[in-house]
Amino acid sequence: MGIFSSINIAATGMSAERLRSDVIADNIANASTTRTTEGGPYKRSRVVLRPRTEEPYWRSPFLPNMLDNGPGQGVRVAEIQKDTKTESRFVYDPTHPDAIQTGPRAGYVEMPNVDIVTEMVDMIAASRAYEANASIIDGSKSMFQRALDIGGR
Repeated sequence: MGIFSSINIAATGMSAERLRSDVIADNIANASTTRTTEGGPYKRSRVVLRPRTEEPYWRSPFLPNMLDNGPGQGVRVAEIQKDTKTESRFVYDPTHPDAIQTGPRAGYVEMPNVDIVTEMVDMIAASRAYEANASIIDGSKSMFQRALDIGGR
């Protein structure tokens, strides 16, 4: 591992958490959108993260074989998925332009599957993860500065 590996790994986490925050904000903004270009109500999105493993990494001769996956290179956004498993909720509003006209759910409007409380909890978690990665970068910078101070004496 190079001297800046900890900063690079934390930077990938910060980038991923920023995108995650943007997706959560989009979910909150569309919590009452009943008509989309795809048809139907807005579907909640979520970010799927995967470890970055496609890049070559330095192997220490002192690492045991059980750590054969390498020391890690951070995370990457694999995809942004639409949540199709969570059911939409139905609200009775026969005057709404998107109200169902016929059938047993006549007068009901299919609303997005976005739960504001869940989104706020996810936003707090993304914010804390971003802050944790920023702390890692600050700690690494402090270590580098201390090493320079020791070497300069």
